[in-house]
This record gives sequence, structure tokens and C-alpha cells, in this order.
Amino acid sequence: MSANPSNDSTPVLAVRDITKTYVDGERTVEALVNVSLDVFAGEMVAIMGTSGSGKSTLLAIAGALLAPTSGGVWIGGSPLNGLSSGRELAAIRRERIGFVFQDFNLLPSLTALENVALPLDLGGAASATARSEARRALAVVGMRERSGSFPDELSGGQRQRVAIARAIVGERRLLLADEPTGALDSVTGESVLQGLRQRAEEGAAVVVVTHDPRHAAWADRIIYLSDGRILDETRALDADSLLAGGMQ
Repeated sequence: MSANPSNDSTPVLAVRDITKTYVDGERTVEALVNVSLDVFAGEMVAIMGTSGSGKSTLLAIAGALLAPTSGGVWIGGSPLNGLSSGRELAAIRRERIGFVFQDFNLLPSLTALENVALPLDLGGAASATARSEARRALAVVGMRERSGSFPDELSGGQRQRVAIARAIVGERRLLLADEPTGALDSVTGESVLQGLRQRAEEGAAVVVVTHDPRHAAWADRIIYLSDGRILDETRALDADSLLAGGMQ
């Protein structure tokens, strides 16, 4: 599996010398230390590491959900550091970034179709266009037949697939997924990763946090984090090779 970067040399996501610290009583905790990363259009990158290594923190900063203590983030060449208002950051998240959260974040009063169409509705798309794109995204994750169901009528795995459909709907060029297959069986998990891979092939930049070498093997590159620092980076080969290397 090889990356298919566009002719544009500007990365879709650029992270430069990111450090994130928290104060815990009298102790300062370094969640990330001088982390830099580029992800280009047509590329899928997996981030691996043990619990507490900084994977989710890095994803939150990359997605404009959390501000770094120092360093900078650029989305499509535009710096996030200069955006001071919550409205500007919300527009960046809605229009340019697709998120897959561990806890789904679906709105209980909306159907699966309405949840998936919501980013397009908020972005001003015509209702018919938003729903057509939402049905297409639901079909990718095998949930089109449940488009009229509400979240509380779906299993955990089905809700996760709806959340993934919401992330991949439309033309957003950066997809960020935090353990996207955590509530899924192995067959459904593979189909979800295939959907994310397809979005990369269509020109999106995809970043997936995972602890599973089988899932990381779908990526072009794998970044290993340890204690908030990038420990290593490799080209993805296959799950057996990753397991043999002992990096999980």
C-alpha cells in the first residue's frame, strides 16, 4: 500500500514542534514534547503507542479541539494559531475536518441520516444534496438500511459506524479517527478501515489512532509515540510484520 499524494506539496495537516503540558498539583505533566508531523492528500497515517503515550492528545490538537502549549498546527496551509474566536475554529472543524470519536457524539434526537447530514446542513448545503451525500456515506459503512433509526435504536457498533459515516461525508480533506473500530467485530472493523482507506485514495488525508497492528497495516505510514514523543516511524507492511517488531 503506497501513498498517493497530490501534486500540491503543501500538507493537508502540518504539526510543528507541538508541546502540551498540564499542571497536576505541584507536578507538570508533559503529554506531548516537540512533536512534528506532516500528512498529505492521498495518505493514511496510523498513530500507535501505549495508553498515555499522547495519541489522543495529538489528535485533539490536530483537529483544533485542544490548543497546544507551544508549537503550531496548519490545516491546508492555514495556521490555526491565528484563529482566536470559537466561531472561526468551529467553522474549520465543520468544513475541513471529519472526526470519529470513541464516544460517537451522535445527537439522540436526530436519525442516523440526519446525524450524518448535519455537517453539510450546517455548512449551507442544499437539503437534498446533504441527504444524498449522507446516504452514500452510510452505504460505505453498511448502514444505509438503518438511515431512519435513532441512536438509541442502534447497537454500539452500529452507532460507531454512523459516526464514521458522519466523518467521511462530503468533501472534507482531513479525517481524524480515534480508535474507530473499538466497538466493532473484526469483519465490520475491516470494512470501516476499507472505507477510510478509500477516502485517502480519493484524496483525503487520514489519521487513525489505533493499538491494533491489523488496523495500522491499512496505513501508508505508522508513527509510534512513547511518553509524548515520536519514538519511530515506519512504512506499513502487514500486520504480521508489525507484530514481529513488537511495536503495539
